Amino acid sequence: MRAHVLTAVFGLTLGALAWLVPTPARAFGDAGAFDPRILLTGTQTNAARPTAPGRWSWELVQRTSAPARLRPSMVHASDAAITDGPFLYWSGDASVAALTSAEIAGLRRFFALGGVMLVDDAGVSNEGAPSSFGNSARREIARVLPDSAPISIGPDHVLFRTFYLLRRAEGRVEGAKTLDAIMRGGAAQVVFSSHDLGGALARSPTGMWEQPVVPGGDMQRERAIRLAVNVAMYVLCSNYKDDQVHAPFLMRRRALSPHLESPP
Repeated sequence: MRAHVLTAVFGLTLGALAWLVPTPARAFGDAGAFDPRILLTGTQTNAARPTAPGRWSWELVQRTSAPARLRPSMVHASDAAITDGPFLYWSGDASVAALTSAEIAGLRRFFALGGVMLVDDAGVSNEGAPSSFGNSARREIARVLPDSAPISIGPDHVLFRTFYLLRRAEGRVEGAKTLDAIMRGGAAQVVFSSHDLGGALARSPTGMWEQPVVPGGDMQRERAIRLAVNVAMYVLCSNYKDDQVHAPFLMRRRALSPHLESPP
């Protein structure tokens, strides 16, 4: 009898403690871990650089205290699960088909909740000229968000300073110094890269980098990885303000490894 009473008391105590412990508010699915979810549209079955998202997560975990999914998920634009996470990674190297009404509706729900998308042109030329994917992806995003147009963002934008201090954008190719972004409510919700960021991240199971980086080689690849980390931190800390960037920590890192910073 006494054992039953103790069990009941213990259960009530745990219940009371659980009630007192605050639970995090969640606008998007299972918040907390960065998941570079691959966006699929039309007949797409994977990202242009399939190993890049997993490597992206790995680099984030190794370099920061942020958690990340080492096996990123995939979601189709028309799936209800599109709103289960705050980030989408849309990449390709060929023209994309016109989005269906269901795909447009899904993406509008995602953006309405504050979701962030990176559109990564994997077919960009070595000189940074956009491919048919880059051009068609912009066309389709314009259909999703007809009230917004991309603007150029550079080192003065918080995305370039969320973790590393970066002076320009880079990927598998050097490309333009800036990124383009659709700003909504003061936040960058769609970021367009004509740098093939995934190409700089993609790594085979044997540990070899899959794509050469031009023209800057290993140093450029390092800066591209840093940009990917910044994007992840921007997503995880979506309420970042300019005065919240941990400048002392960044400056210490910069002093320790100045040779890894972007050239002027």
